[in-house]
Amino acid sequence: MKSSVATDPKKVAQQYKRMSERFARYRKALKRALTLSEKILFSHLSDDSDVASIERGKSFIMLRPDRVAMQDATAQMAILQFMQSQRNKVAVPTTVHCDHLIRAQVGAEQDMKTSVMTNAEVFDFLKSSSLKYGIGFWGPGAGIIHQVVLENYAYPGALLIGTDSHTPNGGGLGMLAIGVGGADAVDVMAGMAWELLAPKLCGIHLKGKLQPWSSPKDIILKVLEILTVKGGTNKIVEYFGEGARSISCTGKGTITNMGAELGATTSVFGYDEKMGMFLRETRRGDLADLAEKYTAELNADPEVEKDPRKYFDEVIEIDLNKLEPYIVGPHSPDLARPISKLAAELEKENYPRDIRVCLIGSCTNSSYEDIYKAAELAKEALKNGVKAKVPLMITPGSMQIFSTVKRDGLLDTLEKFGGLVLANACGPCIGQWERKDIKMGERNTIVTSFNRNFRGRNDANVETMSFMTSPEMVIAYAMTGDLSFNPMKDAIQTPEGKTFRLTAPRAPELPKQGFVADVSGYIDPAGKGKVEVIVRRDSERLQLLEPFEKWDGKDFVEHLLLAKVKGKCTTDHISPAGSWLRYRGHLDKISDNMFLGATNFFTGDIGKGTNLLTGTKGENLSAIARDYLKKGKRWVVVGDENYGEGSSREHAAMSPRYLGASAVIVKSFARIHETNLKKQGLLALTFVNPGDYDKVEESDSISILGFKSFAPGKNLTVELKKKDGKAVRFEVSHSYNAEQLEWFKAGSALNLLA
Repeated sequence: MKSSVATDPKKVAQQYKRMSERFARYRKALKRALTLSEKILFSHLSDDSDVASIERGKSFIMLRPDRVAMQDATAQMAILQFMQSQRNKVAVPTTVHCDHLIRAQVGAEQDMKTSVMTNAEVFDFLKSSSLKYGIGFWGPGAGIIHQVVLENYAYPGALLIGTDSHTPNGGGLGMLAIGVGGADAVDVMAGMAWELLAPKLCGIHLKGKLQPWSSPKDIILKVLEILTVKGGTNKIVEYFGEGARSISCTGKGTITNMGAELGATTSVFGYDEKMGMFLRETRRGDLADLAEKYTAELNADPEVEKDPRKYFDEVIEIDLNKLEPYIVGPHSPDLARPISKLAAELEKENYPRDIRVCLIGSCTNSSYEDIYKAAELAKEALKNGVKAKVPLMITPGSMQIFSTVKRDGLLDTLEKFGGLVLANACGPCIGQWERKDIKMGERNTIVTSFNRNFRGRNDANVETMSFMTSPEMVIAYAMTGDLSFNPMKDAIQTPEGKTFRLTAPRAPELPKQGFVADVSGYIDPAGKGKVEVIVRRDSERLQLLEPFEKWDGKDFVEHLLLAKVKGKCTTDHISPAGSWLRYRGHLDKISDNMFLGATNFFTGDIGKGTNLLTGTKGENLSAIARDYLKKGKRWVVVGDENYGEGSSREHAAMSPRYLGASAVIVKSFARIHETNLKKQGLLALTFVNPGDYDKVEESDSISILGFKSFAPGKNLTVELKKKDGKAVRFEVSHSYNAEQLEWFKAGSALNLLA
């Protein structure tokens, strides 16, 4: 059966033909072979006449993506911005996926009913605006954006941008899928080229083959141990080698999905037989036929694998034959170690050993293969009279996955084991978890197969220690409730007092009976006629946008310091999700959460600071910002390393802009957040000397000087005016190019577009 929503194979055939014709020219210009990343990037350039002039890590390139995908929490603001552009229809194929606003509490059916009722206004807005502007609409319960894209829209050689940081999931099917902010999506939806800093290339050579108990999840956790959460910034991670070709398509998706945790622009695998199998099983055999015909074009040139160091900026080798199962956390996805070393670390770090909840699924690990392995272990436990000792929650990635694992009895097994099946949505992974088993502030441990584990992310409790591993390991931990348990060597005691050891689970990559095709949650916008989009003036969920003020052409003089942030400051810390997701379409309402999770350098308080105009201490930073704005005072935020890592949410840039921020000065930025700040007209600056961070004091007034000569590559000067009247000066750098400077001058990129 042919997919009813898949990409037109005729267009893909034309695209592959054009790619093939161009590659000889690119090789001639560069005088060398091409990596897969270069092939896809260059073939999507708005102007590919001079690829030899592109300098990795320095040049900005203009690209023409094939598709845009948005999830409901980010789509609201993106569509509200698109409405300001005065366009009637989107210029490229675009979809909206309702997956973030679904709560997780008592089970799929009731949670869905409650969430649809609670979010009716937002879902109606997204549905009506999608139909009005020609956007495909996937309703609540249809599935998580990245799984639905993989099952329906992803194909080798394509370029997709998505308003979610885990968009790179599509790299498991041989495409460059890149997470962006909503303003970037608006540019593409409006027919403009999309700008990207030309990424550096990191090659990861996978040798050998995964051994029993090890899984694709362990590969990316190992890479995180090596590169850390900032090691992939402004890089594409390209996997190759015999080990890469041995991994299932959905396993590859797990790896590229979590490339977001590296800060990477995206991650990608070359086309192979595993991808062809997945395309055929998801009713896209015509695309598989095309990809097989153009296999050489959809992989790096042979010379690359033979001598990778000649083509990549860095190369990492991982021997899958020796790779152990890994577990990471708490609080950061790069705090990694093999499971065999965890028990000793528990004693050293005093992490709570007793596991309170185990969770599997999400966009990262909800494939048929993942759930099959989990069910195999659950089946073995049940045969021995053992059920889950702690609560277990299961999140299917899509309606197709849910229907298939239900048909094949896998859900029944997991439910008998003690599992609670949640809606086909993000749920606990992004903070939509109505958790009742602990009190706020209670120190506790959870184990998940998710992709992100920052403080407070899953349940809003900063004392929850979230550890991440593969789904099969999560199930094994659920049997004992003990984080020191090692399922590869430790025995489990049955209710009768006997013991047994678990067998490493094996699973088919794809269902033997095929997937249960289910696109019932999809609405095609074609032929829907005139549609009215309603945003009520008194709405607490949606708010029409007003343009930000343009720059007045002057230096920033004596702005106030709102906050000096210490340590890790992700977009979750700047603009928390959880219960705040309901305000994602209302800029004023959601701005009340600004910096709620940020650590104050001076006091150690979370989300609080000192109002420098009144002297009041311990106020919420958003309240202080509102007071400054009311009194006509602009303000600055100072941050640490990798500021803004994590989710792509542009609210973390829009809220500061809305409440009067003028600049953000940090040691280093995460890629998406830096772009989001620029797009919203905020000044994104970096300390030339990271030690100057230490010179900033709470009572300083901050001036940013040198705007008359503000130009690409030219530093600006920061002047700190101290309490005693003395001034301290130092230089700050920036990465603005000529076009981005125009965004700043206009007040935002959207102002310039409109």
